[in-house]
This record gives sequence, C-alpha cells and structure tokens, in this order.
Amino acid sequence: MSLTIHSSFLPHEDPEASLGFYRDVLGFEVRNDVGNGKMRWITVGPAGQPGTSLVLAPPVADPGVTEEERRIITEMMAKGTYAMLLLATDDLDTTFERLRVGDSEIVQEPAEQPYGVRDCAVRDPAGNLIRIQQSR
Repeated sequence: MSLTIHSSFLPHEDPEASLGFYRDVLGFEVRNDVGNGKMRWITVGPAGQPGTSLVLAPPVADPGVTEEERRIITEMMAKGTYAMLLLATDDLDTTFERLRVGDSEIVQEPAEQPYGVRDCAVRDPAGNLIRIQQSR
C-alpha cells in the first residue's frame, strides 16, 4: 500500500491576506479558489508538486461547530495555537529573507535547533505557525 499526503487544511480569517502570503511571499501556485467573502476555500501548493496541496479554509464553516467552539477557535487562532505547518527549503536564508521583506510576522530567525535541524518560524496572516527548516 502506498499513501501520499494530498491535501492539508489551514484556517484563514482573511482570504486576500492569506492568498497574498502563500502566493506572493511563499511562491505557491493557486490551484483552486471557490466561494466568496470570508467563505472562500483557496487551494495552493508548491510549484512542481501538483500532488501536494494546502487548502486555506474558513475555520468555522462547519454547521456542527457551536458558538462556544467558534469563540475558542478564534481565540486560539489569534494566539497562533490552533494550527501549524512545517515546510522545508533548500535555502533557508533566502527563504527567510523573502519572508522578512514580505512583512511576515517573524517568530524566530534561522537557528540551529537542539533536535538536529536549522529552521525559522513565522506566522501567516491567520496566526498559523509556519516553521521552515533547511532540507538535508
């Protein structure tokens, strides 16, 4: 049996800001954009990797989410504790400079980690933590 990751979901509150970050700063391709207003599902992915996508989705679109859960999700997103993504790059310094120039919220500059990788961390416009590590 062979499994691959096809899509992963991250929440967004502002589709235009999220689109600007993932498309313009990270350089992802836009693969699909459906809905309107804040109720947009935007599928993006790294160029040259058509089988791997990230779906930027409204966090409280599920009708089964209660008002209390909506409040908690909103609070967790604001603190950056609701969702996280780990990316890899061949050139961490160039990637970090692109993030810095793109006015991203820097959480951690590139650093050697005690668990054996060199990485940095930023938050996307929705507050999601994005860690980017140097490929080995």
